[in-house]
Amino acid sequence: MAIYLNTNIVSMMAQQNLSNSQTQMATAIQQLSSGLQINSAKDNAAGYAIATVMGSQLGGYAQATRNANDAISLAQTASGAMQSIINNLQTMRSLAVQSANATYSNANRTSMNAEVQQLSAEIQRVALSTKFNGVSLLDGTFTAQNFQVGANNTANSVIQLSGISSMETSQLGSAGASFQATVTGTATTAALTAGA
Repeated sequence: MAIYLNTNIVSMMAQQNLSNSQTQMATAIQQLSSGLQINSAKDNAAGYAIATVMGSQLGGYAQATRNANDAISLAQTASGAMQSIINNLQTMRSLAVQSANATYSNANRTSMNAEVQQLSAEIQRVALSTKFNGVSLLDGTFTAQNFQVGANNTANSVIQLSGISSMETSQLGSAGASFQATVTGTATTAALTAGA
């Protein structure tokens, strides 16, 4: 008894080519719909690995940009508060010089002294209440802070702020300046003498 095998080589080749074409068409549709040439590691393993690393780096750069913007905002907050303190100190100094003039009475000087005391209280309030994201900036506790402004942790991608000295009224004279907040009689002692 003889065995017969019926094979249709041409049909089998056509089916294989159809299957390959359908796979290629599915890959092309996936690439078109996603807009990506490499959708998975099977498309191009080396290219996928490179794209993954670059995507990670881009994420790091985006976060570094946000960190730098936060550091700028922190510095602007501290700068604005310090400018307010400087303005108050300059007003206090002007009042001190003004009260030294003999043309003012003790009642005038008492009014000037009241204003100096209010300015002093305002300086203290600003120093204690200036915060960025809940972190106090001008009370002397903000010291040695690092800001990560690069995608990697290298010396070139970190900015270090050594700290901000206390701006409280009790500390303003600690840098060699004399700070007193009283205006009495003809003697004027409300002055910031450093650089005067």
